[in-house]
Amino acid sequence: MLNIPIKDQFRESRVFNARLSVVGVVITVLILTLLLRLAYLQVFAHRHYETLSQANRIRPIPIQPPRGLILDRNGIILAQNYPVYTLQIIPEQVEDMKSLLAELGHVVNLNETDLKNFRKQLRDRPRFESLVLRSHLTEEEAARLAVKRPYFNGVELEARLQRHYPLTGLGVHFLGYVGRINEQEQGQIDKATYRGVDYIGKLGLEASYEKILLGQVGFEKVETNAHGRSLRTLDRIPPVAGKNLYLNIDAKLQALAEEALGKQRGAVVAIDPRTGGVLAFVSTPTYDPNPFVNGIDQGSYQALLNNPDKPLINRVLNGQYSPGSTIKAFLGLAALELKGFDPNKPVMCPGWYSLPDSSHVFRDWKRVGHGLVDLHDAVVQSCDVYFYKLAVAMGIDAIDKFLAPFGFGQKTGIDLDNESDGLLPSPEWKEARGQKWYPGETVVTGIGQGPLLVTPLQLADATAALADHGIRMKPELVRAIVDAKTGVAQEIAPVISAQIPLKNPHNLDIQIQNLTDVVNTRHGTAYHIGYNAPYKIAGKTGTAQVKSIAQGQFYREKDTPERLRDHALFIAFAPVGDPKIAVAVIVENGGHGGSAAAPIARKLMDYVILGKPQGTPEATKPEPENNE
Repeated sequence: MLNIPIKDQFRESRVFNARLSVVGVVITVLILTLLLRLAYLQVFAHRHYETLSQANRIRPIPIQPPRGLILDRNGIILAQNYPVYTLQIIPEQVEDMKSLLAELGHVVNLNETDLKNFRKQLRDRPRFESLVLRSHLTEEEAARLAVKRPYFNGVELEARLQRHYPLTGLGVHFLGYVGRINEQEQGQIDKATYRGVDYIGKLGLEASYEKILLGQVGFEKVETNAHGRSLRTLDRIPPVAGKNLYLNIDAKLQALAEEALGKQRGAVVAIDPRTGGVLAFVSTPTYDPNPFVNGIDQGSYQALLNNPDKPLINRVLNGQYSPGSTIKAFLGLAALELKGFDPNKPVMCPGWYSLPDSSHVFRDWKRVGHGLVDLHDAVVQSCDVYFYKLAVAMGIDAIDKFLAPFGFGQKTGIDLDNESDGLLPSPEWKEARGQKWYPGETVVTGIGQGPLLVTPLQLADATAALADHGIRMKPELVRAIVDAKTGVAQEIAPVISAQIPLKNPHNLDIQIQNLTDVVNTRHGTAYHIGYNAPYKIAGKTGTAQVKSIAQGQFYREKDTPERLRDHALFIAFAPVGDPKIAVAVIVENGGHGGSAAAPIARKLMDYVILGKPQGTPEATKPEPENNE
């Protein structure tokens, strides 16, 4: 019997409907998912994707802010900005950088330094930023590049502001300079603050006032086409210029001091004792900071490094010298403060001194001696033997305690970085180095020799404290910070660093009179610079030994190599009674302070007090009886 299957249409219809329902549900879910996703993209994520879309055609371009100017107290510009043509590249718009650089080398001159700096920027900076390949294009190079620019994707020709020091080396040691941001600095700076900025202060005021001089970066929103070409500017946030610095420095006084030192190695510091304002800050030899802005070539830099005169050293801030007999200006005051000390008691100076039970001879600069001298005579004639004996009587601890408030052995706090401390020695200082303090070291400290070291800035600062009746002001280079746009000035208020603790303030008047007689009496070691001056000068000469002299031998300057000769020092302030300037001069290997350093100080004092350098006519200039 044949079995014929019977089709169950009802069952098949039910299965079909069930499948259709499942498919319908799936399609509905997919449609709902798409609708929800569409709603999310259109409503909730609208801003995010609009931003991404805009980023594909809108490019933010940082605008470099004009760096603040640096000017002297009379408005003479010491550091400025001027426009230069620059060749820039946007890496993300370049397909073959190697080929592009090769082609650009046929249009403008590219040296190894340019390429090295550019490759460093490629590693450190975002690819969408415009990177400088070459600055200071000549007009001819700029014209050639402008013609060929449409054929180079990612290449731009722009005029940028470049730092420039119009007086070249004048004041370079306090001004410092700017230079390209290096790899180490890239890791330290705030990337947002320095967007589009290629330079940063490296030394001097350019470094210590970097945040104030920098300003704030601006931005342009530029619409671009598919090839990255700018079509139009959509928005612009202008940069904020850095603030200007007005200094206490007088550029003409600075130039006068540098000219007076000439080719000699040395330092000159002039301070207004009433405010602490630094009027002159001279370290010679100087150098031109302009080549450092874009990266000095290796050969020129090595020449500066290997120069035996060491022009890169800031002698004012970091030169550490024995103060020589200039220290007697302060130890003479210390003697007056001693209980039971009689300044009128005569002391015999035979030209040498020895400690009890010692055969070692400490010589006076005057071989035959000064005979009987009191404190006044010892200061005026700069008698070493008197101060040898005074140092032994006081002891090194008392000497340290008295000199410390004058700022010796510590930073002055001037508004520059990397200031040296100098050295105010003590037995504890030597013990920390595993050494013993010897009585002979106390003896030579009395005349500013031995381990005692000062910077020219410390010496000028301490002299200003004498001039201002024991008030030591903090040295300041900057006088005011001025907003370039509004002209609003923030004056830098004078700050008192210390008040010299004196038991009897009248002792300071006695010592000032002693220092006045150094310059204004025939026996004074600086008599010839006070001659015919229409104002009173108080000062102290000094000679710092460079080469050790063996026992039984004598120093003969003419037989000594130039770089082993004594340093010449002089400190002074004027006018006595109403001081407007305190000055310290150091001439390396200059010989006698009275003849080498003091005349330089006189020129500066004449300029500040009289308005022009005057000095003593050579034909009528008298020689002092004592010349240390």
